[in-house]
Formats: sequence, C-alpha cells, structure tokens
Amino acid sequence: MWSSDRSTVAGRPASRWAAVAVGAVLAAGCGFRLAGTAPLPASLARPHLSFSDPYSDFARFFGQELRDAGATLQASDASATATVDVSRDTVEQRVLSVSAQNIPTEYLLIYTVTYSVRHAGKELLAPQTISLSQDYSFSEQAVLAKEHEADRLRRQMARELAAIAMRRIASLK
Repeated sequence: MWSSDRSTVAGRPASRWAAVAVGAVLAAGCGFRLAGTAPLPASLARPHLSFSDPYSDFARFFGQELRDAGATLQASDASATATVDVSRDTVEQRVLSVSAQNIPTEYLLIYTVTYSVRHAGKELLAPQTISLSQDYSFSEQAVLAKEHEADRLRRQMARELAAIAMRRIASLK
C-alpha cells in the first residue's frame, strides 16, 4: 500500500520496518539465539537414552528436547554416538503443614533427576543431579482439583528439568 505523502508497508511506515529489520540483523550478528535453540555438539547427534523409568514425564520431555535440537534418538547403545544415562528420575511428595485435625493442608513436590553423558567409552559429563520443588495447598473439599494441580505441577517441573539438562548438555564440546 502506498499513500500519497509517504511510503507504507501494510499500513505502517517503511522506516519502522527498516528499523525492525536492522534490529534483527544486529541481534543475529551478535550471536543472539532464542531460548532452547542452542545446537548440540556433534557427539550427541545420535544419542541413546537410558532411563530408569522410560515412561516418566522427564523422559518424555527430555526425548522431545533432544529431537527438537536435531538429535536422532537411537534404540541401542551400539548405533549411538553417545549415551545419556538418566539413573534417577523421582518425584517425592512431603507434607508441609497439617490442620488442627491432623489433616494435610499443604504439600511439597520435589522432582529430582540424575544424569550423565558418555561418548566412546569416555565420560563427557559426570553425573549431574538437578532438582526442583514446588509447594501447593490441599483441601479435602477439592480432592480431584488438587490432584490435577499436583499433576500439572509435576509435568511443569519435568519440562523445566529437561530444559535445564539440555542447556548443560548443549554446552559440552
């Protein structure tokens, strides 16, 4: 679209579009990347994942993070370029407070993961333990809603732990 007094693109001044384009070029030139887009080292191009629980939330999110980063997951250790061993993947629930009737009113969820990375028989990353915790209130009148809240918190923590593990793995050389 062109107006009679100055040029516009889609109803906005062309100078604004030029400023956005220049900003994007400068950001790309300085090495800026969106979160989660760090490239994996070549040694992790075809990793084998070894989980203590392959059906956990962390296992699902971590596998997806690796695939999103361009890795091709291998079914066996023999065809893999590296092995990511997740030796611990646990969720613990603790009572934080109780009512006068000794009924829990607040819980603490703790999600803990321990993993390591091996490449060609050599340890690239020593066992790392990462943990997140989140508390939530509990009410007997809303048992189903509170169970749903706990499940949602557990999935959110697993997603965050997978992102943390990926950032650490992506930093390997």
